[in-house]
Amino acid sequence: MRRTGVALLMVVSLLAGFLFAQAVQRPPDEPPVRGEGSTSMTERAAETVPAAERPARREGARTALLDGDLTADESRNIEIFRRASAAVANITSLQLRRDFFSLDVLEIPRGTGSGFVWDGEGHVVTNFHVIEGGRRFTVTLADQTDYEAEVVGYAAEKDLAVLRIEAPSARLSPLPLGSSRDLAVGQTVLALGNPFGLDHSLTVGVVSAVGRELRSPSGRTIRDVIQTDAAINPGNSGGPLLDSSGRLVGVNSAIYSPSGAFAGIGFAVPVDTVKRLVPQLIEHGKAIQPGIGASLLRESMAQRLGLEGIIIGEVSPGGPAARAGLEGVRQSRSGRWAIGDRIVAVDGRKVGSADDLLHLFESAGVGAEVTLTVERDGRSREVKVKLIPLD
Repeated sequence: MRRTGVALLMVVSLLAGFLFAQAVQRPPDEPPVRGEGSTSMTERAAETVPAAERPARREGARTALLDGDLTADESRNIEIFRRASAAVANITSLQLRRDFFSLDVLEIPRGTGSGFVWDGEGHVVTNFHVIEGGRRFTVTLADQTDYEAEVVGYAAEKDLAVLRIEAPSARLSPLPLGSSRDLAVGQTVLALGNPFGLDHSLTVGVVSAVGRELRSPSGRTIRDVIQTDAAINPGNSGGPLLDSSGRLVGVNSAIYSPSGAFAGIGFAVPVDTVKRLVPQLIEHGKAIQPGIGASLLRESMAQRLGLEGIIIGEVSPGGPAARAGLEGVRQSRSGRWAIGDRIVAVDGRKVGSADDLLHLFESAGVGAEVTLTVERDGRSREVKVKLIPLD
């Protein structure tokens, strides 16, 4: 009996302790279960704070931030990204590979890059090295719709290419075009793209330098390249570089980095070059190189002989060079070869390589008249020639 009484006393003590703990944890005026419309202690405490000092609720936080908590620069960057991201595309390149064991030919991904919508006709601009070596291409627009793309044209010497997709015009949002001629160091720029396969990324920086040179996949030099500290990583290639008004000022092309990732220096092909070449790529499938109807020898030939300028190799009959009286390398009656004219300047600007000469011709454009400073047999003269398209 005594043991039974002790056990009963222990049960009563445990029950009393449990009921006491429940009473301490829950205020007497709060119901044990919250139903619809009930108010928690946290909510009741918030009601004692003046409305002006309360944090914005989730549904109104976005509006509150845009209205008052962002700087003017942040609001501008957000708006530019919203508008421009609709034009940014992800480009996937596929190539053929033969299986080592089965010998079957398979189509495998080669890589990804970025691009942007050029016009309402479905043309998409990117870098040449993004599509180089690819057999088939897929363009993914901002709304995640995929389209098979065909290569319309490319200019390896400027690292530019144009694809075309069959997409409804309502899904195409071309970017407004700016100018790269008047870009100033310190000017804000925004880089958009798909780094490391992550879609729709934005980085902000400044123009670090202008007038840089970049070696293209073909070995030619791209002039007037824009240098920026806006982060450009693998996958950003082909994406747009925008100014603070959301206008296109360049095409992200390369980075300078020992590790392969961004190290503070990125480069973009200037939009003035893009505006000149893209219409040619769309119409002709290639860039139209202006010339004077004459072949040129390598600059190493002139350097080997201790001469300045570019030696004219052969003059095409009836061309601008022939009409201007220019002569190429010629053979004398005795069988010895003699150098004819050397081009040492174009419109007063000295040329030290064929690349320099072609760049000045490209800047002038087909149909333009340029003044060449040429030398022959130690005598210098100036001649005017009209640039024509070369085959």
